[in-house]
Amino acid sequence: MDYKLLISKAKEAQQNSYSPYSKFKVGACVLTDDGEYFSATNVENASFGGTICAERNALNYAVSKGKRNIVAIAIVSQSGDYTYPCGLCRQSLVEFNPEMKVIVAKSTDDYRVHTASELLPYFFNGGDIK
Repeated sequence: MDYKLLISKAKEAQQNSYSPYSKFKVGACVLTDDGEYFSATNVENASFGGTICAERNALNYAVSKGKRNIVAIAIVSQSGDYTYPCGLCRQSLVEFNPEMKVIVAKSTDDYRVHTASELLPYFFNGGDIK
């Protein structure tokens, strides 16, 4: 798995961020098991509940194209630090693969790799719905 390419694609998506309120530009790119990449950015809304994170945008983009087997996601921001997914994004990631690699990057050379389940232990899943 080419983490640097995944991070680069997330950085490209970050440039399209619509973040007029927070000014916090985030980019994400998911990789599917068949080698396809789906990049997206955060899109804010004046009604803050309507805002969607880059991670969920990228995941939803892949799913809308019929992809369900997500193996990795890279996340970048302009913060200069590692940007971890919020709780809602973490729950969305484990929905598709608890062992998905989550790459949080400062740059293509400075990144950390976790699994989605490491970031959200004891996650809620379909088996909990009875």
